[in-house]
Amino acid sequence: MTAYDYPLTIGKLLVTPIAQKSAAPIVHRGRRFSYSEFVSRLHRLANVLAGAGIGAGDRVGVLDWDSHRYLEGYFAVPMMGAVLMMANPRLAPEQLAYTLNHAGVKALLVHPDFIPLFQAVRDHVPSIKTVIAMSEDHRAPEGLCCLGAYEALLEQAAPHFDFPELDERSTATTFYTTGTTGLPKGVYFSHRQLVLHTLTLLSNSALASRNGRVDRETVYMPLTPMFHVHAWGFPFVATLGGLKQVYPGRYIPAEILRLIAEEGVTFSHCVPTILQMLLSAPESARYDLSRWQVVIGGSALPRGLYEAARARGIEIYTGYGLSETCPVLTVAQLKPGIEGEAEAAARISAGLPVGLAEIRTVDEAMRDTPPGVPGEIVARTPSLTPAYAGETEASQALWRGGWLHTGDVGYFDEEGYLHITDRIKDVIKSGGEWISSLAIESLVSAQPGVAEVAVVGVPDPRWGERPLVLIVPKPGETVDDSQIREAIGLAINEGRLPRYAMPEHVRIVEELPKTSVGKLDKKTIRARYGVG
Repeated sequence: MTAYDYPLTIGKLLVTPIAQKSAAPIVHRGRRFSYSEFVSRLHRLANVLAGAGIGAGDRVGVLDWDSHRYLEGYFAVPMMGAVLMMANPRLAPEQLAYTLNHAGVKALLVHPDFIPLFQAVRDHVPSIKTVIAMSEDHRAPEGLCCLGAYEALLEQAAPHFDFPELDERSTATTFYTTGTTGLPKGVYFSHRQLVLHTLTLLSNSALASRNGRVDRETVYMPLTPMFHVHAWGFPFVATLGGLKQVYPGRYIPAEILRLIAEEGVTFSHCVPTILQMLLSAPESARYDLSRWQVVIGGSALPRGLYEAARARGIEIYTGYGLSETCPVLTVAQLKPGIEGEAEAAARISAGLPVGLAEIRTVDEAMRDTPPGVPGEIVARTPSLTPAYAGETEASQALWRGGWLHTGDVGYFDEEGYLHITDRIKDVIKSGGEWISSLAIESLVSAQPGVAEVAVVGVPDPRWGERPLVLIVPKPGETVDDSQIREAIGLAINEGRLPRYAMPEHVRIVEELPKTSVGKLDKKTIRARYGVG
């Protein structure tokens, strides 16, 4: 007899909620599915795809909002041995066509809202042989040449699919980075990496004593697009735990706030822009958000947004990671004894390394920098992409010295919390000294009347670069540069900023450019405002 060599594959994440007979529903647009119904739908989806010629190794792309259908793709596609390609609908058509072609997508599941975008790229992606409409009903949209409507196809499909035993190291997912320079780069992850990342997040939650806990009573709703780094991996965690899951579809503030209240949502994650949008919505004031726990990632959590969230009773803190890291590397959980200002500093830091994460800050010679001294953040975990797909030179740069190079600059404090000071490409170099754009942004964000702020370096004939502060005021409010300079001057006098951080220029603007995932697009900001 031979012992069963238990593979760490995505399908194994379904064992627990089914064995424990979870009674929690999966919710989207008024529809509710039990976990047993969810599993049945996975079998039907796999039969639909197999009937369309999808087999092991084939790429299946998805263009959809956050929905139960997307969650079904997270599981059914990798479980049948194919690879889920999470397409980014916020890319320009040329970039979207590039990513679909580069991945070799053979089947594409498209929400009707994205049909015009798909039609703009269809003729440029010859690898796509099958299109399925991710309609809310049983009807395929007019004008789309497709296999049929998702719900109708599932209804007609056989209720059982013989999912194969897979090599846990086989590729399960792929998607493309959304950097502000060059073409998007493809990253990919194996079944083993996704399962280990899921277990890491769950174990990290189990160690939480004051914030960051997830349990069977948690009601989960993602506010990070599901095309972006597996929605940070939390849909896998929620499914393994058999939690109630609420999928909001397109991000409409009034609808999200209604769902939080009516469905009892207690845990979400998002970039700062989304939380700012929700807190600023006209409907926001009438909702009680005091039971809501929110992890902020993707960008630094500005002090002003942190304070606005805490004033509403939101349990807010940060996490840190990259597309290349699956993504979570650190989470800002509070250690015992951290109170007052130290608590606020800990919550808006990048946080403590999660389980099994080896994280260092290093100088150019790969020597560790001491606590408080910034260096590039490098990492090793079980869940890092092994390479950029088809990009040998970029992959070697990513993994030089046997550590994954994040491109972020940061330092550890004496308590072990990681603090991000900047992206290497965004550090302002003035007179040979580094100025942290994030430190200035966090300070300015806390000033009255400031809704959003970006700080970038602009050319200076004497110092090389100097900081430029760009501010979007809150609706109906005004901000003047004397107010901002006074706040920065106070921070300089108190030693919280270096004296050379005082900007020459403060500008009030109507909006700030964002990337496709809601981050500040500093490349575009520098190009737009960096001259004159």
